[in-house]
Amino acid sequence: MQEIKVFKFGGASVNSAIAVRNMVSIVRDYSAERLVVVVSAMGKTTNLLETLVPGVPANEGERRRRMEQLRAYHLDIANELFVDKGHRVFGKLEELFVVLDMMTSRAPSSYNFDYDQTVSFGELLSTTIVAEYLAVCGIANTWVDARELIRTDSNYREGHVDWPFTEHNVQQRLLPLLSRGHVVTQGFIGGAINHTTTTLGREGSDYSAAVLSYCLDAASMTIWKDVPGFLNADPKYFHDTVKIDEMPYNEALELAYYGASVIHPKTVKPIQNKNITLHIKSFVTPQAPGSVVGPFDALRPATPLYIFKNNQILLSILPRDFSFIAEDNLQTIFATFATLGVKVNLMQNSALSFSVCLDDNPILLRQLQEALAPSFHLRYNDGLQLITVRYHTPDIVERIVAGRPILLQQQSRVTTQLVVENR
Repeated sequence: MQEIKVFKFGGASVNSAIAVRNMVSIVRDYSAERLVVVVSAMGKTTNLLETLVPGVPANEGERRRRMEQLRAYHLDIANELFVDKGHRVFGKLEELFVVLDMMTSRAPSSYNFDYDQTVSFGELLSTTIVAEYLAVCGIANTWVDARELIRTDSNYREGHVDWPFTEHNVQQRLLPLLSRGHVVTQGFIGGAINHTTTTLGREGSDYSAAVLSYCLDAASMTIWKDVPGFLNADPKYFHDTVKIDEMPYNEALELAYYGASVIHPKTVKPIQNKNITLHIKSFVTPQAPGSVVGPFDALRPATPLYIFKNNQILLSILPRDFSFIAEDNLQTIFATFATLGVKVNLMQNSALSFSVCLDDNPILLRQLQEALAPSFHLRYNDGLQLITVRYHTPDIVERIVAGRPILLQQQSRVTTQLVVENR
């Protein structure tokens, strides 16, 4: 039996008809392999779908304009790919648009629940186009609904995988299909036991690929990006980036935890547990070697690593009764974070206040303020940037901060994190 490989293609790799053709040419080069192809939403579709979550559009006219924008974008790509305008792909897309239109026009309920039911359509639309185009190009494949593969709990926007059920389910469903050709499925989404859609966390398609790699004992997992591999910094901030050739699993875990955009935070652990190598390659130059995450003993080459997270807020929480920040206050605060699904990027406490750095989400911030207001005063700064440097030196930190006020800083022997104004 041939070894199974898992390929994950992100939004940039399928953001146009030209990009989809390029992706198909990559898959064609692996025609002798058994591939599970995990595909993200096209381009910035998820961002657009976030503006369609019930309760978010300001009025019905705005909702309809955004729906038409979404529809036009995908149909433009499909029209360029499929010469036959009677091809079944157009009917399948229209069915998805009809359901999404109905879903987004209803009254809002829980934001996290509504979010998952809405944004999941990005992956359903993209994989419908990709699977049908692969078939048109003569590449045998089967489209599979990831909601029927990956079982999660009902923790919407951050579903927790039921590993025993999912592993058995994936093997039972996918192994017979892979004997006949490739499998195309969605990243980012799963299904709860109550038959509702869940998502695995923002940018969670990498994690989906890791879950499937684990369940199938894949020979390798490859993430196809628009960069030549795992770079030591975002090229938007550094012109002299260094490509990492080999990275130990634990180093990748640390970087993902701190917000490295190349890998989703939960991606590495499942493949590490089964010693599956993770390749990061460029869909622009697919023959180039890229980077490998695996059972290595050190980073090669050795170099500082930089991670930047924009659109951050720094929230300071102070007890109304002027008491100290102690275990009982922290228990209340963290319970509220967990209930609302708030993710903390950095935290620090003093005797009288507790500060957290969070992604700027106005809806969740408002809910957090309402939940904590009875017991706490809340103050926050927005428009901030969280910078993480691995293997820092004083000169490196000074150069990156560039004279900006530091609102919060934490430092260990290996890592320093700073919250600064984003300007």
